[in-house]
Amino acid sequence: MKKNKKGIINLVICLVVFAGISTSFLATQETRDFRLAKNLDIFFSMFRELNTFYVDEINPDKIIKTGIDNMLKSLDPYTVYYPESDADEFAFITTGKYGGIGSLVRSNGDYTIVSEIYKGFPADLAGIRPGDLFKKVDGVSLKGMTTDQVSEKLKGTPGTEIIITVERNGKESDYKMKREKIAIPPVPYYSMLDNETGYIRFTNFTQNSIEDIKKALIDLKTKNPKQIIVDLRGNPGGLLSEAVEIVNLFVGPGLEVVSTKGKVKQFDEDFKTTKAPVDEKIPLAVLINRSSASASEIVAGAIQDLDRGIIVGQRSYGKGLVQITRPLSYNTQLKVTTAKYYIPSGRCIQARDFSHPNEDGSVGFIPDSLISEFKTRNGRIVKDGGGIMPDIEVQPESLSQITSELYLRNLIFDYATQYFWNHAEISNAVDFKITDQDYIDFKNFLISRNFDYKTVSENSLNELIADAKKEKYYDHNKTLFDEMQKNISHNLDKDLITFHDEIVDLIEEEIVSRYYYEYGAIDRSIRKDEQVIKAIEVLSNKDKYSSLLGGKPVNGIITKKSGDPVVLNSPKPEIKDQLPV
Repeated sequence: MKKNKKGIINLVICLVVFAGISTSFLATQETRDFRLAKNLDIFFSMFRELNTFYVDEINPDKIIKTGIDNMLKSLDPYTVYYPESDADEFAFITTGKYGGIGSLVRSNGDYTIVSEIYKGFPADLAGIRPGDLFKKVDGVSLKGMTTDQVSEKLKGTPGTEIIITVERNGKESDYKMKREKIAIPPVPYYSMLDNETGYIRFTNFTQNSIEDIKKALIDLKTKNPKQIIVDLRGNPGGLLSEAVEIVNLFVGPGLEVVSTKGKVKQFDEDFKTTKAPVDEKIPLAVLINRSSASASEIVAGAIQDLDRGIIVGQRSYGKGLVQITRPLSYNTQLKVTTAKYYIPSGRCIQARDFSHPNEDGSVGFIPDSLISEFKTRNGRIVKDGGGIMPDIEVQPESLSQITSELYLRNLIFDYATQYFWNHAEISNAVDFKITDQDYIDFKNFLISRNFDYKTVSENSLNELIADAKKEKYYDHNKTLFDEMQKNISHNLDKDLITFHDEIVDLIEEEIVSRYYYEYGAIDRSIRKDEQVIKAIEVLSNKDKYSSLLGGKPVNGIITKKSGDPVVLNSPKPEIKDQLPV
């Protein structure tokens, strides 16, 4: 009887505790749902009042889009809203295809200018070339339009006709063509670099991109390479499924490449290789840099974690987040972050902690104290929280100030345009060289364009002088400041001599691209690419390659010594406003 009484008391206590927990949970849920409903009601009523009483007419599409964009900006940069008008952009991101003429354009004063032509597409076949100014589309002036607006006018349904009025060398001409489905190839270049080394450059993980890289690999295999380099530098990523397929080219079936874990557990998934590889034995190097992100990091990280090949270059971007697309009403789309991904060792390489923003809204990197160690299949130590660290680190030299200025101000581009129209042909892409007279012509071209620039040192000194004048120290130290200005002032003629090699390299690459397109420019630059050279060196040394994969330390950092030849493949500054059309 006492036992029964005690059991009844325990049961009552459990029920009371459970009821308390349930009530607390329901209250929390109701509070959250109420807050959500309350804030949506506030938003709707505020917009209604604005629409009724604001002094000027409100554009509903624009103001709501601004509100949505700013709301999503508080989360992470990868959660993005696409209105119906951006359907083409959304399709391009996922498929790499769009309806257009096949070129890149950027702003150039009041008009847009063609910065690159895709070989074999309508713009190329019609005779449009880099350096051409787009003045009108179907008779409508493009003056003053943004690059986005011009891109919107040039894109359209494949098969529709378009007439573009182009200005070239001061003369205007009309070019008539039909838009086509433009598919930018994810493998713009592959080749045997020598008798032993096959090389594949891979630029985007778009739909079915696996077919392009697989075709390139199989074709290279017919030439009996002893080693393969896959170049993922500058590759921003794309579809996760394509990354898994690409790893599967080099490893057998049944291996986990990546897993995803998020709030909605039914979306958690493990992605494994399922097919026979093309080659799971050939020595492999993967090239990465700071712009290799997302799916690129899955490929590089999986190859590293599975000890299938070496990674060469710089630490990758550090994007360990997964997005899916969700259809919204009225043909709009939401790309939303739903999970983190984890590569075979179990690590997540996300570098920024978006879940804990600073008070000013900025987002910091994951602190060292929270970074953990993991092990590859062979027991090598790798870490999470900051991108993929290469096995062989190669830091390219940055361009000089004058070379960066010449490139970003498009003076090298404009000189190449002038050169192209004055020379009907050049030698092959690899062997082409400009002459000493060409370089003198380039100097004269700069003089005609009144080119000048300030170095960072000069700008800093000018700021120091301005502060000294405010604080009344300048007059007492004028001689010292004058001497400093004299010592650090740049000399254009001297700088053009000092940095001759890197300037000439960019000029030659730009000129080559006019005659041989992107393929020719890559073919030219790849032969003297520092990371490629280092990858070939390690792959060719079987002992060093094996020791790296076995976890033995190898000094792979390249350091320049006095007297070494100038590196001619420093990363070019990014021109940000280019758009495909």
